[in-house]
Amino acid sequence: MDMKNWIIRYAVFIIGLYFLTLGVVLIIRSSLGTSPISSFSYVLSLNTPLTLGMATFILNMMLIAGQFWFLRGLGTRRDYMEIMMQIPFSLLFSAFLDFNMFLFKGMVPGSYAGSFAILAVGCLVQAFGVVLEMKPNVVAMSGEGFVKYAARRFNKDFGRVKVMVDVGLVLLAVVTSLVMAHKIIGVREGTVVAALGVGLLVTQINTRLIGKIPVHKILEKINN
Repeated sequence: MDMKNWIIRYAVFIIGLYFLTLGVVLIIRSSLGTSPISSFSYVLSLNTPLTLGMATFILNMMLIAGQFWFLRGLGTRRDYMEIMMQIPFSLLFSAFLDFNMFLFKGMVPGSYAGSFAILAVGCLVQAFGVVLEMKPNVVAMSGEGFVKYAARRFNKDFGRVKVMVDVGLVLLAVVTSLVMAHKIIGVREGTVVAALGVGLLVTQINTRLIGKIPVHKILEKINN
């Protein structure tokens, strides 16, 4: 694979990261909670001086450390290189989050219907970002990597481990909120909608839209 091909793949990946963070922020601005993967970071940002991006970067470093722990005795050099590649992109992801939080800081829904509309758009944008992030097949983000290596360590199905990790993060967010704010904040019905809806939207976008685009042919034409 030549350099131009790699540049295109990483460009698509980075665009996907941006849309992924944009979706997360829109879900937050709906005032109906946030997505499971961001729930703990969001609660932490509400109760500490940390921004959402900072809190997310800390969480990502914890997930990366967890991946190294899962790989002990099982990992190859390629596995460790893939994990190390997550660090700079986690920093970029966090920067995108804070940029979008600033960009949409004035967004305040005027009604529950408005909140739900923003939530729906956020889920759609996040799903689109997930598809663009995964399509180039270059780097797995820390959340996906954590699930991947946990599934390998314990010989479990990826999907089941993903559900367990998402539920664990939401429970951690709830406990953190109760301890720090003495009430549940940041986790609402939108968290459930995002947990269920984003996955379904990813499947639909991937199979009905992106999956029909002959990516390999487009890359071949660009390279020629």
